[in-house]
Amino acid sequence: MPLSMPSPPIPVPPRWRTVSTERTLLAVVHNVTAATRLLDVLALFAVDPRIQTVFTCPGSSAFTRGTEEFLSARGIPLLPWPEAVRTEFDWALAASCGGDLHELRAPLTVIPHGMGYNKFLDHGNRKAVFGLSEPWLMHRGEVVPAHIVLSHQEQLDRLGRDCPPAVDRAVVAGDPCLDRLRASRPLRETYRQKLGVRRGQKLVLLSSTWGPESLYGHAPDLPAEIARELPLDEFRVVLALHPNIGQGHFPWQVRRWLEDGRRSGVLVLPQEQLWQPAAVAADVTIGDQGSVTFYSACLGTPVLLATAPRETVDPASPIAALLRSAPELKPGHLADQLTEAIAHPPALDAVIELATSVPGEFAARLTELGYRTLDLSRPERPPALVTFAPPRIRTAAVGAQWVSVFDGQVVRHAANGTSAPPRAHLVVTTDAPDPRLLERAGVVLGDQVPDPVRWIVATLTTLPGCSWAACPDGTSWLAGAHDGRLVRFATPELPEAVPSLLHSHHGELPAELRFTVAGVQHEVRLSVVKDGTAPPATP
Repeated sequence: MPLSMPSPPIPVPPRWRTVSTERTLLAVVHNVTAATRLLDVLALFAVDPRIQTVFTCPGSSAFTRGTEEFLSARGIPLLPWPEAVRTEFDWALAASCGGDLHELRAPLTVIPHGMGYNKFLDHGNRKAVFGLSEPWLMHRGEVVPAHIVLSHQEQLDRLGRDCPPAVDRAVVAGDPCLDRLRASRPLRETYRQKLGVRRGQKLVLLSSTWGPESLYGHAPDLPAEIARELPLDEFRVVLALHPNIGQGHFPWQVRRWLEDGRRSGVLVLPQEQLWQPAAVAADVTIGDQGSVTFYSACLGTPVLLATAPRETVDPASPIAALLRSAPELKPGHLADQLTEAIAHPPALDAVIELATSVPGEFAARLTELGYRTLDLSRPERPPALVTFAPPRIRTAAVGAQWVSVFDGQVVRHAANGTSAPPRAHLVVTTDAPDPRLLERAGVVLGDQVPDPVRWIVATLTTLPGCSWAACPDGTSWLAGAHDGRLVRFATPELPEAVPSLLHSHHGELPAELRFTVAGVQHEVRLSVVKDGTAPPATP
């Protein structure tokens, strides 16, 4: 049996290759964040059979861990850095400036891995704008990159301020991510439904960059607090975390910290590239000094700042302008703040104009630069930047909910760590519930099981304080009560709300129930499988 061998990090010698490539492009990947931007841009060249792409990692980033696994999952091996700097390449492309890039034996093009160049990073005893100042662009008096790609003319002005010798290397090409986001707007409803947004719901995107001054660093409990305060059926809360957060604390640890938020209804995006569809789908973004907040504003989405650490960014940068202009999130009355922001979004036109000088032109401009550097003719039909693929995410129900039913209106809130609203009953699912909440449940919701009647009877027997238990049964649902009643129902939306209506209904059940959730009217037909004249059978 042959041994399973890892893929070689560089192609075999030319005589053994199938395709006779003419040029070799080196992709320099510093970390996962840079990898996502590079893969976006490399799509413009990777389809050309004249070009072979090779990947390497300089190992200079504090967040290098996870990069090799991220690339390996996409069929990309890494060429060791010592070998990469001994090998001549026709072109090198990087989305960061760290490490010994001066050692590369290829013309180097550097692109930003976020929304331009904004953040200060300490370098020795001084603060410098990362990617736009002398410590990051020069080595022993020489400018390292052959091309410094900028998204806006204003960055050229700041480059001249902070690193005059590099001005001649600058290329204003626009922003690939913003071009893709704007091109993806026709898919907004597709993204919304894939993210579980129902009729009547607003999508709230929580976005955090990394570091102690970020949204998550400043208030790690904020996602769960927001989810608990907002009515579940009026708002869908989605959380996008910068990959460096997971790499800085280990993904397992961050998942554990976020567990309370998940149980309260927060959808934590599990992959690095999913924030883009969420940004297009959002009705409002709560963010910080990170690029996602700025991109949201560029899409016309209202933004609220959970934190605004102006000292962390260049005062002349677009992010600084956003931090000065966007409203801040205040404690309390969260639903009112979000509703107001959506109805009357802040005027940020002057800020978002700083995102790109050449909207929609990144693909054409970088393609021209790349093929000129490679000394190859451009394809007759050069590829374009594509829209973002719809997310494929498994969404889970909120584990415990306070449900209020009044005059046909159903209002649900997450119950984890909260006290009961007036006239509300507790609904708990069987998905690893808190036993303290399970014992207090008025309604228990289960998953599909082989014998739903037996499950209902057993659940009600072991939980004497529970009035109703319900679970899916094929294409419909089955609900049972302590008095022996069994009711079958089917509804295209919100079947999990129907048992709460049964719990709150007194007297004989009608053939049809009408109810309203988040301003949307619903109706459900009930079929009594068994009346309540006899006690339930024992399991």
